This record gives sequence, structure tokens and C-alpha cells, in this order.
Amino acid sequence: MRVELRIKEALEQRNLTQKAIAEMTDIRPAAISQLARGYVERLNLDHIQRIAVALKIEDINELITIVKDEKE
Repeated sequence: MRVELRIKEALEQRNLTQKAIAEMTDIRPAAISQLARGYVERLNLDHIQRIAVALKIEDINELITIVKDEKE
């Protein structure tokens, strides 16, 4: 299994830029960029929580999806 981040999609749905969410959450723009591209080795749950609060997300599945690999 793997985790897919849907930060980019959540921002696009709300017409927000990465810069705007970085300012709203006080998360470094570089960290937001990595999350939006899905390039993270370790998922910082504090960042996900701050993004969810800023975007008023009630269902975490809007930001994170667990996908079963084809090999499993």
C-alpha cells in the first residue's frame, strides 16, 4: 500500500495557491511545494492538520488516500 497526497487538488478546488496556504498555515513554502507534488519521505501530521484546518476540511480522505499497489 502507499499513501497519495491530494494537497494540490484541494488547493485547486479552492482556487488557492501554494503561497497562500503557506501563509495561512505558517508552513514553509518549500514544504508546501513538496506536499503538493507528493514528494515526501515522512509525512508530517502537524502539517496535514494545519492544512486541513485552514481549508476547513472535515474528511481527511480529501487530503490523503491510501492506494493498494497492484502487486499486493
